[in-house]
Amino acid sequence: MVNGSTLANENIYQLKVTLKRIKPPIWRRIQVPSGITLYKLHKILQVVMGWHNRHLYQFIINGSYYGESDGEFLEVKNARRQKLKDVVSREKQRFIYKYDFGDGWEHEIVVEKILPQEPGKRYPVCLKGKGACPPEDCGGPWGYASLLNILQNPGHPEYEDMQAWVGEDFVTGWQDPPKNE
Repeated sequence: MVNGSTLANENIYQLKVTLKRIKPPIWRRIQVPSGITLYKLHKILQVVMGWHNRHLYQFIINGSYYGESDGEFLEVKNARRQKLKDVVSREKQRFIYKYDFGDGWEHEIVVEKILPQEPGKRYPVCLKGKGACPPEDCGGPWGYASLLNILQNPGHPEYEDMQAWVGEDFVTGWQDPPKNE
């Protein structure tokens, strides 16, 4: 699972995860065991997308909501108890992963393929991607667009402040994802 182990005879879901309302597109193609919980999928998405797990999250699948359920909001089902294969069962199925409700990051997830496990291969794995993740707390898609506009214009009055805020390591292009943890 997140540590690279899988259960025998478990299918592998190849997922394409695309950050919505961002141009140029930011996306990842990953393979995960079908028996992981939605909570573990959330943890995987945090790593491959480049988020830092500082905010709430939620999956919306077939009209149902899955996230951190404290019993107060009955319509939100506990993601730690729900397996991916029990709510997503076919290729081409789409669902939403929301992260940071204040900034409003939405990711569309598409099941591209359902595959048998490859002997000796460790999962999860990030196969490919495009675009680096926006920095946390930058204001969602609109704030990110504004940030990029400022960073591309050294004469902008906020350029130095924004450059200092994102740091020297900030890039907008794709970087290789971290190796399996």
